[in-house]
Amino acid sequence: MRPVFILAHGALGEWDELVFLSIAAIFLVMMGISWVRSRVSTPEELEATTEQPTETTEPTQGRFPLE
Repeated sequence: MRPVFILAHGALGEWDELVFLSIAAIFLVMMGISWVRSRVSTPEELEATTEQPTETTEPTQGRFPLE
């Protein structure tokens, strides 16, 4: 007696199961790669704070020095 799979039923017969499981496997692999890339990369907020600020100490037209 052959095992009966009930994950997917359609016109392809037994191939439905293979198509369904392969799509699920591809999705899980893509999500795993995305998760690993997000854990390894540096967030944009941290990259912006590592740069040196280029502010001048001279008063400009829209600002005035505080005393």
